[in-house]
Amino acid sequence: MADIPYIGEIFSFLCSVLWAAAVIFFRKSGRFTKPFALNFFKNTVASILFILTSIVLGKALFINAPAKDFLILAASGIIGIALADTLFFQALNKMGASLTQIVNCLYMPIMIALSFLFLNETFSFMQFIGTGLIILAINISTRKSTDFQSSKKDLYIGMLLAFLSMLFMAIGVIIVKPILSEYPVLWCTEIRLISGTIGMALVAILLKDRRTIFRTFKPSKNWKYLIPGSAIGAYLAMIIWLAGIKYTQANIASAINQTNVIFVFIFASIFLKEKFTIRKLIGVILSFAGVLLVTLG
Repeated sequence: MADIPYIGEIFSFLCSVLWAAAVIFFRKSGRFTKPFALNFFKNTVASILFILTSIVLGKALFINAPAKDFLILAASGIIGIALADTLFFQALNKMGASLTQIVNCLYMPIMIALSFLFLNETFSFMQFIGTGLIILAINISTRKSTDFQSSKKDLYIGMLLAFLSMLFMAIGVIIVKPILSEYPVLWCTEIRLISGTIGMALVAILLKDRRTIFRTFKPSKNWKYLIPGSAIGAYLAMIIWLAGIKYTQANIASAINQTNVIFVFIFASIFLKEKFTIRKLIGVILSFAGVLLVTLG
């Protein structure tokens, strides 16, 4: 596989397309399923698929690691997957797919800022400019509220939810980053995902609408969106993302992954009938340019 020219870049590009497709399925699912239930279902399906993958590949499901490392992975999964993805789905319902993905471009600047504060990593001038471009993209994309079906209030709430989603996702990565090199990435991904799923299951039991949440696992018409979205977004895209990271440089893979903002914009216009505007187009271009500067700067 490594002998194939640009195979890492190809995997990274395919990952961005798959994630964009998953976002469309999640947006469709969100019209019938509440964000918490949607995330719980998605994580459960992905956990099962990852466990089956490890069994098929003969990989260890349990590694004799210190309890502290298990707790770190579990905390990372609860914060970075259970909480962050639930907020992401709430933002998706409030703003729609294309604008949510533009705001989500803040993930890289947030990640770099937290790495600077807590991991002593550097923050370059080009990355600072890139962050400014992303903020400008969000400003331009949201300035004219008549471009959106949602109200101005929902738009602002959605932006806050999307920002918090990226913040918690980045925190989840920062927490686990110091120990990632000590264990297989696939195993770490499984533990994070399973921990987030178990955490959500415990919360779901305590909620008043637990019957509605668990009813999501009963076969329904919405499964035609739920299952493909979960399998593509939380499992297949993750596997291909790991392959991209393995076969090319991490910064190059990350930059290519961010092309998903372009595909989400295109898919949302075609399949969700979200309004195509010049402001959104400018926002997509600026946000993508900003991400490139942040990633490669």
